[in-house]
Amino acid sequence: MPAPPLDRAGHAPRPRRPHERTGIRGTGPQRPTPPTSRGYRFTWRRVPAPTRGPAGPGSGPLVSERTGPDLTLARGEGFWDDLDTPQRAALRQVARPRNYQPRMPLCYQGDESDHIILIESGWAKVISSTADGHEVVLAVRGPGDLVCESAVLGGRERSATVTALSPIRALVVPAARFTAFLDAHPAVWLLVSGTFVRRLDDADRRLQAHVSARGARRLALLLTQLAELSARHCPPSPDGRVDIAPPLSQEELGSWMDASRETVARALNSLRRRDLVSTGWRKITVVDLPGLRAFANGQD
Repeated sequence: MPAPPLDRAGHAPRPRRPHERTGIRGTGPQRPTPPTSRGYRFTWRRVPAPTRGPAGPGSGPLVSERTGPDLTLARGEGFWDDLDTPQRAALRQVARPRNYQPRMPLCYQGDESDHIILIESGWAKVISSTADGHEVVLAVRGPGDLVCESAVLGGRERSATVTALSPIRALVVPAARFTAFLDAHPAVWLLVSGTFVRRLDDADRRLQAHVSARGARRLALLLTQLAELSARHCPPSPDGRVDIAPPLSQEELGSWMDASRETVARALNSLRRRDLVSTGWRKITVVDLPGLRAFANGQD
């Protein structure tokens, strides 16, 4: 058997070990891909072939069976509530706490996407500026909600400004650390997707209300949604009253429902006369939530 050729330094090549494979285009030996990827483990089992007759034992093609985290979407009250204890601890390790005062921006429309924010307590509004300088309220975010995440995951500039409505305590996670956290906990990707789906549903309801309702009924629809959101974070009083948690002004309510401040004031007067709500400075209490819901749906 002829001797193997020597390299440029005059040494014989090292024998390749069993766990190595030849590289591609001279890149040298490479280790095989680890048996796990993104938290999954692949095993193999036989499944019956899709035939009409009974299959014999062990028959059927080999298929991959993925085992790992349970990918069933949890039904919590927000992103933070859907996380389990180890996931929360892991997310806290890569985050830094920060406080925001009322009217303080959490992020600006058009900024680069370099971090996400998880609200622990407090409320914020999501607004978008039009070409003529008007601000349109798009949504509110509260305890347990993610903000600024869609731009980070989409790799684009922020599409809206998020401003604190009340004192906020939050966790700020740099973009690279958040995506690494998602890769280390694959089940959380599904929770983020669920957040997107719920927000699309909210946008659909807003569009439906804009088309189908006017004046007091449109405001009743909005207040019903806000009351249901508030009740998840603060239980109603024994007599069924629900305080609207996000401290929105009449002007902000009007921007959200595409109406003037005067229209909101008239609509609130109408709802007060029906004993459905009571109001104060930046405070609205739903006195009769079932009645408000029925009025919003045209069942009065």
